Amino acid sequence: MRIKILFLLLITFNVFSQKDLSSLLISGELKEKANSVVRFQKIEVVVQSQKLYSITTKKTITVLNENGLKNIDAREYYSKSEKINSIEAIIYDSFGKEIKKIRKKDFKDQSVADGFSILSDNRVLYLDYTPTQYPFTVVFESEKESINTAFLPSWYAVDDYYESIEKSEFTISYPSDLGFKYKELNFEGFDVKKSEEKNTLSFVVENLPAEKPEDYSPSFKKIVPNVMFGLEKFSLEGVDGTGKSWEEFGKVYYDELINNDTDLSQETIKKISELTKNAENPIEKAKIIYKYVQDKTRYVSIQLGIGGWKPMLAKDVDRLGYGDCKALSNYTRVLLDNVGVKSYYTVIYGDSNKKDLDKDFVSYQGNHAILTLPYNDKNYFLECTSQTNPFAFGGDFTDDRYALMIKPEGGFIVKTNGFKITDSYQKTIGDYSVDEEGNLSAKAQIKSGGIQYDNRAFLSRINDEKELLKSYKNKFSWISNLKIENLVIKEDRDKIELLEDFSFTATDYSNKAGNSIYFPINVFNKNEHIPDKYRNRKNNFEIKRGYQDIDEITVSLPRNCEIEFLPEKIELETKFGSYKMTIQKLDNGKLLYSRMLTIKSGDFSKEEYEEYRKFREQIAKNDNLKIVLTIKKI
Repeated sequence: MRIKILFLLLITFNVFSQKDLSSLLISGELKEKANSVVRFQKIEVVVQSQKLYSITTKKTITVLNENGLKNIDAREYYSKSEKINSIEAIIYDSFGKEIKKIRKKDFKDQSVADGFSILSDNRVLYLDYTPTQYPFTVVFESEKESINTAFLPSWYAVDDYYESIEKSEFTISYPSDLGFKYKELNFEGFDVKKSEEKNTLSFVVENLPAEKPEDYSPSFKKIVPNVMFGLEKFSLEGVDGTGKSWEEFGKVYYDELINNDTDLSQETIKKISELTKNAENPIEKAKIIYKYVQDKTRYVSIQLGIGGWKPMLAKDVDRLGYGDCKALSNYTRVLLDNVGVKSYYTVIYGDSNKKDLDKDFVSYQGNHAILTLPYNDKNYFLECTSQTNPFAFGGDFTDDRYALMIKPEGGFIVKTNGFKITDSYQKTIGDYSVDEEGNLSAKAQIKSGGIQYDNRAFLSRINDEKELLKSYKNKFSWISNLKIENLVIKEDRDKIELLEDFSFTATDYSNKAGNSIYFPINVFNKNEHIPDKYRNRKNNFEIKRGYQDIDEITVSLPRNCEIEFLPEKIELETKFGSYKMTIQKLDNGKLLYSRMLTIKSGDFSKEEYEEYRKFREQIAKNDNLKIVLTIKKI
């Protein structure tokens, strides 16, 4: 009996000592909708001087399923400017029992651009752990320091959707003479506890349930509480600077990071001079140089700020033929400068979700670099990492957002070019016929511009015929037994337009019911998307980009059939856009199906979401309208 009692006491003590790590004690509310739960997180940033700051991270996270693995985030980047002093992780099972300890030497150590020797100093240590069961818990700790006090880290209360928080703390301390500043965003509706003492600022959040994404929500970073930090007196790659204004900040950036990098081989200078000698203006020269860079270089994907901020030398890009966004943008700038065209290195947030640099808060922001080329009161923005983009076309990755253009005299906020509704067009001219047996024969020409070009241009680069035909079968997924008869795709990079010219056949397109035949009149361009329905929507919504579809389709009917039912004219006008559809009888017994769909971009309240959803529901319904024919009795 005493042995049993002692055994129970040992079990009780063991469970008690590990209770904070047991996933069994996570509340049901925090497990709901969650792939992972941050049990405890504490991040301490200490600005030790103008030339040095350190970050200490302690994070305990329980991973509930495979989808939560990406939220562990047990990694640290390092370079000549950033040093990892310590890093380790301990893995625990669902009861809080230790499974494995991973020390610094056990972390995977690799270049952020494996296989590219010139970038080998930019590296990452990361946890490489394959779980055998779920849930499990990771306790991750690290300490690193950086000489780049120009780029203090921001704080986000939550990292991603489907992650809940038991407790998370962030503290930053700083000397009083460096002009410390911060800006809070998205705090409304969240219980963020803030404390501010002499030279120390802290934020704490507790018991935040996981959030699921909602259709058309703003990007996650626009929803969750976050804080940006900055210093008016900072260090940039070992050089002291001041930045009370964007102009001052940009001046330091230009002088210390990019100004001295102008060297190219005489062979390259001679070659680009020869290529551009007959160009009539700076834009023609720039187009030639842009094509030269696309043909000569490869993009190495490294996000701005990882592994340093200074671009690799232009002469090294020229010699090796590769680089990241910093390197390729700077290389293109140097080439342009050598043929007398001025362009300027520009920092931006690159993502299909638009994100502006905060023009009212001077600090280092952005994750990507492009070029700005001003000419005749217009700015041309060059995406230098793409080997396929037309000149001055960044698509949805850099459109319509504030960026920082860095000139010799300083930094200036600019806004990249957006796309008007009519810029992002899809125009379809076509015809088709349906016979008594339900066989469909169709041909059409589709022209796409703007964002719609951006979404479809990949088709012109598919070399595998089977893969290309599969793409078209997916596009016309509502047509069974589709067989492509002819397909020609042309890309006009000067006009920035994609032309698709094709024909196809299909069996069993129409259906029979007694003496009647019926089939959907919209063969080429059905928009069947209906946003999800929410009983209690939480977030406002946005339509990020507008567009316009125009369809003019001639329909040939079976000769021995009469029209029993023809849909009437439809016109829908809303704040979100419009939809117009008409069917006109032609003199030759054919029909002309005309359709125009216009979607407007904008920000809208959550109360308006259901109205928008119903508008899309009506579009989907009308795009499936059917013609009913009666077979004539002979």
